[in-house]
Amino acid sequence: MGGSNEAPHDIENPCTPLLTSMSKELHGLLSLSASISQELDDLLPLSNSCCIYRVPEELRRVNEKAYTPQVVSIGPLHHGREGLEDMEEHKKRYLQYFLDRPGVSLEVCVKKIKDKEVELRGCYAHTIGLCSDEFVRIILVDAAFIIELLLRYGGYIVHDSNDRIFNKPWLINIICPDMLLLENQLPFFILEDLFATAEVPATVPSVFDLSYTYCKVSTSLYVKRDGLGSSSSFKVEHFVDLVRTLNLPTDQEENENRGSVESLAVPSMTKLHQAGVKFKARSSKNLFDMCFQEGILEIPNLNISDSTELVLRNLVAFEQCHCTPNTRYFNDYIFLMDYLVNTPNDVELLVKNGIVENMLGDNNEVSTLINSLGKGVLVFRDEFYYATLMKDLNKYYEKPWNKWKADLKQKYFYSPWTTISVFAATLIIMLTFIQTVCSFSQCAQR
Repeated sequence: MGGSNEAPHDIENPCTPLLTSMSKELHGLLSLSASISQELDDLLPLSNSCCIYRVPEELRRVNEKAYTPQVVSIGPLHHGREGLEDMEEHKKRYLQYFLDRPGVSLEVCVKKIKDKEVELRGCYAHTIGLCSDEFVRIILVDAAFIIELLLRYGGYIVHDSNDRIFNKPWLINIICPDMLLLENQLPFFILEDLFATAEVPATVPSVFDLSYTYCKVSTSLYVKRDGLGSSSSFKVEHFVDLVRTLNLPTDQEENENRGSVESLAVPSMTKLHQAGVKFKARSSKNLFDMCFQEGILEIPNLNISDSTELVLRNLVAFEQCHCTPNTRYFNDYIFLMDYLVNTPNDVELLVKNGIVENMLGDNNEVSTLINSLGKGVLVFRDEFYYATLMKDLNKYYEKPWNKWKADLKQKYFYSPWTTISVFAATLIIMLTFIQTVCSFSQCAQR
């Protein structure tokens, strides 16, 4: 028997393809897990100082323009936006004015912002995708711009003839609204930190005082100052928060009003008027202090001008993003006003009774404005600020006697002449009745 010279064939292991497939799958799983783990490790910790937000979409789509800067960007959210480039040069000029002040050093200012960069970034709800140098540059330019603008706005600095903001073409009037937008804010503390480096005359007030003057003049809302002192007595996040804080109700008002309601509905001004409710402008130190007693609804005065919508919309947006349900005062206020005002006739009642000062001129515009403000507003039935007021108004409105009495008065006793006419007619009827009775009596005697 002869032996074979051929090499024996390798016997392929039938499990090899399966092991290779499992190995690739395991490698893929490990790679994906490592990638996810790295992403989680790279997450920055959430900051308790978060206070500047992008406006929720359900509010933004009602009126995009009310939340978007038209002339100047403040902070990183709208920096570089198309149409805002022209103001960048003016902002840099204001930075130069600030750096020219005694005691101010560019290096010191940069270091102050660098040292607070993590805290500053934490004030924004959305991640700011800018490198450190660019972020610090934006904050420095915008903070110095705001400080110098506030000093000129308050009249503490005489602006030169080449100032394009306070001289021709007089940009300050269109800059002011942009400074009150939620997405266009700087944290208040960085303004105070930079301002503290400058040597200013004793007659120049603090950043808080300058900001108070600005907010008081540039908004159509009533802003109180009594008992507030300086910003050291309470925390102010930014300009929008300052306007809100200056309008907050007292603790006593809070306890008297807030509660739970079954129905978040109330009759309109016209319907309440038809039920006999009277209206009166209330002398108050905050916008929310409404009162209903003995058939009289008192509402604090509201000046409605071109800036009212923008200011109120951004306050509502800030509260929805930042505040707990039991502190959303502007949300609850707008929600209630949206129910009270449905038509121009409702606005006429507000104007007639000195509650609303209509700077827009057209009652239809005001009713449309108030109704649009109510779109997208979130309120909570169990934490509604006007719970007691709503219950009292609905209780009064549902009593038939109040409607009958009001209907009688509005139809027959709305003026002295109609009152005299009704009494005269009643007297004639009574005399006619007496005469008729007497005639029947005489006939019976005959």
